[in-house]
Amino acid sequence: MNCLAVDDESLALDLLEDNIRKVPFLNLVQRCRNPFEATEVLHREHIDLMFLDIQMPGLTGVQFLQTLGANPPMVIFVTAYEQYALDGFNLDVVDYLLKPVSFERFLKAVNKAYELYHLKTEVAPRSQIPAGQTALSSPATNDHLFVNADYALVKIRLADITYIEGLKDYVKIFLTSAPRPVITRMTLKALEEKLPTSRFLRVHKSYIVSLDKIESVRNLRIKIGPVHVPVSEHYSEAFFKALGTE
Repeated sequence: MNCLAVDDESLALDLLEDNIRKVPFLNLVQRCRNPFEATEVLHREHIDLMFLDIQMPGLTGVQFLQTLGANPPMVIFVTAYEQYALDGFNLDVVDYLLKPVSFERFLKAVNKAYELYHLKTEVAPRSQIPAGQTALSSPATNDHLFVNADYALVKIRLADITYIEGLKDYVKIFLTSAPRPVITRMTLKALEEKLPTSRFLRVHKSYIVSLDKIESVRNLRIKIGPVHVPVSEHYSEAFFKALGTE
């Protein structure tokens, strides 16, 4: 993936460059000291992933990202300020790293970006879906639904679903019956509309959970097996009402 590093501090850029060069699937195209330099690079180069500082003179990273239009590159915020995390989630950034960033945490973030980058080649494009058939072929029945994945219609048993994660135009459906999630091209909202609300609930901009699979809830984090799914403030009231605690 072609990368761009944007930070007004030379030391921060040095550390980013060092980390990027350790990862075989990352290619650093250029490093920039401000958003204006970055804009010029974005106009002349194809950038897949941008590492972006937030607090910069003239234009913040958040403001800069908001100017990039409908199809910006994937973005990982790298900042010393935790209070901007919500802005990152609202802008659909891949991850939010707090300085100083360990290489282990950096690698986790870029692996997530790499997975998102390859979803387009792993999932059949809409042009290959038969005419008259959407990414989700039909509403869920009492016990299953069908989704397009791996160039086929795949049957998903509702009882097997633990939780669902949305990644822009794709969703990952995690199952008890498979070690890897089923990935299909559709929005989380479209899938949410097909699922029975008595069994599944949206708890976050990026997550739907199976109410049957919830083991515990602590500090707005749902435990489902080894995974902890966040509950956002926006969905918390409906979530706790569904649990019967309100």
